[in-house]
Amino acid sequence: MASYSTSSIQKSYKYDVFLSFAGQDVRNKFLDHLYVALQWQEIETFKDDENLKKGKRIKDDLFESIEESKFHIIIFSKAYAASTWCLDELVKIMECLDELVKIMECQNADTTQQIAYHVFYDMDPADVCHQCKLVETAFAENKKKPDAVKWIKAMEGAAGLAGWDLRNTDDGHEAKVIKRIVQKISLELRSTNLKANEYLVGMESRIRDIVSSLEMDVEDVRMIGIKGIGGGGKTTLATAVFDKICFPFEVKSIVGNIREVSKSSMFGLQLFQKQVLSNVIKDGNFTILSVRDGKTLMKKKLCGKKVLLVLDDVDHLDQLEALAGELNWFKQGSRIIITTRDEQLLVAHGVKAIHDVTLLSQSDATRVFNRYAFGKDIPIKMCKELSLQAVHYAADDLEWKDAPERLKKIPLKETLEKLELSYTSLDHDYQDIFLDVACLLKGWRKDDDIRALECCGFHARIGLRVLEQRSLITISRNQELGMHDHIQELGQNIVRRLHPVVPIRHTWLWIRGEIEDVLTDDLIMNLRLSRKVLLAPFFVPARFFLANESGATSNKEGSVTLQYPMMSKTNYAAWSIKMKIYMQAQEVWEAIEPKNPLNPLGVKRDKMVMAVIYQAIPDEVLLTIAEKQMAKEA
Repeated sequence: MASYSTSSIQKSYKYDVFLSFAGQDVRNKFLDHLYVALQWQEIETFKDDENLKKGKRIKDDLFESIEESKFHIIIFSKAYAASTWCLDELVKIMECLDELVKIMECQNADTTQQIAYHVFYDMDPADVCHQCKLVETAFAENKKKPDAVKWIKAMEGAAGLAGWDLRNTDDGHEAKVIKRIVQKISLELRSTNLKANEYLVGMESRIRDIVSSLEMDVEDVRMIGIKGIGGGGKTTLATAVFDKICFPFEVKSIVGNIREVSKSSMFGLQLFQKQVLSNVIKDGNFTILSVRDGKTLMKKKLCGKKVLLVLDDVDHLDQLEALAGELNWFKQGSRIIITTRDEQLLVAHGVKAIHDVTLLSQSDATRVFNRYAFGKDIPIKMCKELSLQAVHYAADDLEWKDAPERLKKIPLKETLEKLELSYTSLDHDYQDIFLDVACLLKGWRKDDDIRALECCGFHARIGLRVLEQRSLITISRNQELGMHDHIQELGQNIVRRLHPVVPIRHTWLWIRGEIEDVLTDDLIMNLRLSRKVLLAPFFVPARFFLANESGATSNKEGSVTLQYPMMSKTNYAAWSIKMKIYMQAQEVWEAIEPKNPLNPLGVKRDKMVMAVIYQAIPDEVLLTIAEKQMAKEA
C-alpha cells in the first residue's frame, strides 16, 4: 500500500489511529502515555474509554471505529489473548487490512506499506505467533470457542506485521519507544497527505518551490508570503506545504479564514490568538482580554518554541501584527506562511520572499476536467476538443456541445463568486480600470494601456500596479498586459449582468453576435470593427474610441484615442468647442462644416460623426435630433 490510489485518497477517515489493547495490563501505564503523546501531535486517536458513545451497541461502535481509522496499533500484552473483545477487534483489523490489499492489487498499486502495527508489551512475538507460553495460558479458555480458528489466524497475521518489541527497543525505555511510535505514525500520516496533494494537478512543482524558499536547514525565523487571486489555490498550497514539513516543529497551527472571521466578529483576532496559544497551553485554561494582551502572551509563550504557523487569507495589516508581529516572537527555526490577495500587505509587514500563485494553465485545467469527466488525463478522442472548452459535466452529446457556448456568456457562478472577492476589494477607480483591461486592454503593451487610461482620466500607472499586486493582471517581459481567462470572464460578466439580455445597455461589447445585433441600427451600421479586438466601447459615454477608416482601433500605431465629453445643461459652450477640436483631430469635422458643399464628406463618414454625437448627448436631448438625417443638421 505504498502509494494511494484515487479511491483511497478520496476516502475520509474519522480517526487517524485506533488503539487495540487489554486494559488491565496497559491502561494507566504505557497506553495512557502513548495516547497523550499522539494527542499532543494532533493525531486523532480512538481509545475505547474516551470515544465509545453511550446508547450504542459497544461492539458495533468498535467495529465502526476500526473501519473509520487510517492506522491501527495493536498492543499485545499478557491478557490480550484472554479477551474475546480484543480478539474480535484484531480479526476486524486484519479483515480491513486484507480488504484494502485486495483493492490495491486490483488497481496495480504497491501494497507494501502498512496500516497496522503491533507493540509487544512484555511479550515474546513468537508466543503470539504460535500461541505458546503466556499466550497459550491466556488463550486456553477461548481456544474451545467457535471463533477460535479465526482468532488464531488473526494473531498469526498480526505477529507478522512490523512494529515494536518493547523489551528489545531502546533498552525497554517506554518514553523512547512511544516517541518512535508517534514519529512513525506522524510520518505515515504526512505521507498520506502528500500523496493526496500530489494528485492535485499542478501542485507538486509549487510545493517544491515553497519548501525550497523556506530553507528548512537554516536556523533562523522566516516568513514567506503566498499571494494570488481568490480561488487560485493559495490555501491548498499552504496546507500541502504544512503537511510536508510539519513534523519537526513543536507548535504547529493553521489559522484559516482570517478575512471572513475578522469581518464577522469583533473578537476574531483574539480567537485566532487563542487558537495558536492552545497548541502550547494544552488545557485551554487561559483568557485573552484584548488583542494587545494576546500579543504579549504569544511572545511570552512562543519565543521558546519552534513554530510552524500558516496564516490563511489575510487582508489587513493588523491581522499580521496580532498573529505574527515580529520575528523575535518565535524560536530560531520557526516558519510562518502567509496567504493573501494583496501583495502590498506582505511588503508592509517586511515579508521578503513572496510567491505568486496563478490560476491553472489551460493544459492543467484540461487535465482536471478530464479526470472528473473521464476518470483519466487523456479523454476519448471524440470529446478531446470539447474538453478544452467545457468545465462542467453534462449527460449527453447535446448538453456537452451546449455547455461551452453557455459558459462563454455566463461563467459558472461558484467560480465567479470566489474570483470576485478580489474585484470588490478594489477602490472604484481601480474597478473601472480592471473592467477596461478585461474588455479591451488585455494584450496591449503597457505604455499603450497607460496612455489610453490616462486619456480617460485615470491614474493609470498606480492603477495597473495595484491590479498586478492583487494578481488580477500580469505584465510580461516584453511589457504586454496579460489576464487569466477566468479573470477576464469575471470582468465581462460584471459588465453583462445588470442587463444580460439588453446588450445595447452594456458599457462594453465583445460577443460578435451581440455586436452585430447592435450595429443593425442605421446610425452606426457602417462603423468597422477591428478583427483583432472584437470590442469597441461604442456605448461608454465617457470613453469613446473611434475606429478609423481602415478598421484600426486605438491600439494600432498612428490612431488617436479621444475622450468625447458628455453634454449637460451647463456646459454647452465648452462641450461644443471640445467636440469641434476632437472631430477635427479625427478629420471628420467637415461633416458639420463642409469646406466644399459640392463635395460632401460622404454618407459613411457622416454616419460615423452622427454616432459620435449620439454618444455625447444625454437621453433627453436624443429625441429632439432623432429625425435628423445628416450630422450638420444635428
